[in-house]
Amino acid sequence: MIPVSLLVFVMAGWCAVYLADTLLRSSVTHRISYESWLASRGLMLSPFHVRWQTTMFNRLFAYCARINPRALYMWFNSGLVFGIAAMLGSVVLLIRTLQQTIAQMTTDNPRIGDPQTLQVVVPGVNLPTSQLAYFFIALLLSGVIHELGHAVAALREQVRVNGFGMFVFVVYPGAFVDLFTTHLNLISPAQQLRIFCAGVWHNFVLCLAALAFLFLLPLLLFPMYATGAGALVTEVVQSSAADGPRGLSVGDIVTGLEDCPVRGVEDWTSCLSHLAHTPQTGYCVPVASLQPSWAHGRAFKRLDGTMDCCSNNSLTDLCFSYIKSQGRSSREREYACMPVRKMVTGTRVCHTDDDCAAHSHTASICVTPSLENQTRFIRVTHPPNTHMLFVGYPPHLQYAVSLTNFVPRFGFLHLDLPVFLETFCKYVVSLSGALAVVNSVPCFALDGQWMLNALLEATLASVVIDRQKRELIGFFLLLAGSALLAANVALGLWMVTAR
Repeated sequence: MIPVSLLVFVMAGWCAVYLADTLLRSSVTHRISYESWLASRGLMLSPFHVRWQTTMFNRLFAYCARINPRALYMWFNSGLVFGIAAMLGSVVLLIRTLQQTIAQMTTDNPRIGDPQTLQVVVPGVNLPTSQLAYFFIALLLSGVIHELGHAVAALREQVRVNGFGMFVFVVYPGAFVDLFTTHLNLISPAQQLRIFCAGVWHNFVLCLAALAFLFLLPLLLFPMYATGAGALVTEVVQSSAADGPRGLSVGDIVTGLEDCPVRGVEDWTSCLSHLAHTPQTGYCVPVASLQPSWAHGRAFKRLDGTMDCCSNNSLTDLCFSYIKSQGRSSREREYACMPVRKMVTGTRVCHTDDDCAAHSHTASICVTPSLENQTRFIRVTHPPNTHMLFVGYPPHLQYAVSLTNFVPRFGFLHLDLPVFLETFCKYVVSLSGALAVVNSVPCFALDGQWMLNALLEATLASVVIDRQKRELIGFFLLLAGSALLAANVALGLWMVTAR
C-alpha cells in the first residue's frame, strides 16, 4: 500500500498551490498583476501540474545544431535507425513484461519467476524515501537530454523551436520542447523521423555514457579510493542483527564471510547467497573441548523438527552437534551447549571429521551449530576487530548493512562520495533506458505516435495511396500499443501497491 503520510503530504501541497492560484485569480485587485507575473515568467498552473517555459536556451540549441553538419547528419540518421528498432523492441519487451506480470499475479508466491525488466516506480512504496533525490534528479536529467535531442534535430531540419520548458506532474518532473507545427508538417517524413527519434536516441546514448562512467569509476577514483581490498561499511541499521558492541561499524572493512573471501560488494552478496543455500558450515574443535565440563545439554526438538540443547536462552552459548563414535561401526549424533565465541574463534571450517584430521595435529572433531532450517551461523571477518558472529536468516544481514567497494586512501576523503556517484549513475541508466523504451512505444501522446505516423508515411505512401487508409492503419496500431502500455502500467501499479 502507498504510505498514508506520503499521500497526505502530496495532496496537501497540491491543494495549497491550487487554492492560492484560485484565490489570486478570483481577486479583483490582484488578478491582472498575478496573471501578468505568471505570463512573464512562462508559468502555467493546473490541478496537479505546474509548467514553466522559456526561450533562454534557444541560442544554445541553435549553436549545437551548427556544430559539424555532416557529423550531425550521421548522428541523427543513427538515431532514426535506433528509433525504428526501439519501437519494435519496446513492443516485444512490453508483451514479455505483461506475461511476467500475469504469471506473478496467478501464483501464490509472487517472488517466483524472472525479474521484470520494466517496473512501475512509486515513491515511498518500491522506491526508498532516502533515494528520492537520486530518482528525481536522474529523471529530470534524462528528460532534459531527451528534449535536447528533439530541439537540436528540429533546428537542423529547419524547424523553429518556440521554447524549452520543464514541468512537475503530481510528483514526477519532466521537460519538453515546443516546436513550430507548421514547419514540422512541411518537411519530409524522413526528416520528421530524425526529429521524433532524436529523443529516445539521446536517452540511449545517455544510458551508455552512464554505464561507461560506472564501469570506469574504479579507475577514475583510483588516486583517492582503493578497490578489491574488501567491502567498506557505510551504514548499519540501528537495532539490526549487525548492530551492537561486537557488531559492524561505519568504516569497517569486511574481508570474509566464513571461508568465502569478500573483495567487494558483489562478493558480499554472492557469499551470503551461497551460505543461505548450502548446509551450515562446521568448525574443527579439539576433542578435549567436548568434555562434560562444558555441560552437555539434553537435546530436545524444536517445532520445525530441528534439535536444540541450550534451554536457558543464553546470548553466549549455542547448541552444537557432532558425530561421536560408539565403536568400530556405531556412530551416534551428540549435542552439546557450548560458549560459541570461544569454540569458533580461530578454528578451521569443516563439513566432516576427515576435514579436521587432514589439517590438525591434535585430535579434533567437526562440530556444527544446530539451528532452525533457514537460520545460519556466520562469522564475519572485519580486521583488526574480532569476528562478528551472526545467527539468523542471511538476507537479514544483507539488509542490515550498506557497503561500498571504494576504500578511501586518505582520512579526509568522504565515505559517501563513491556511493553517491555509483547510485546516481545506476538511476540514470535505469530511468534514461526506461524513457527510451516507453517513448518508443507506438502509443497516443508519446513520441512513438509521431514516429509511427512518419514511418507509415515514408514506407506506405507508394503502397497504400489513400491517405485516410494509412491514417486508419496507424490509428489501430496506436490503439493496440496504447492498450498494451496501459495494461502494463495498470497491472504493474496494482502489483506494486496492492500486494
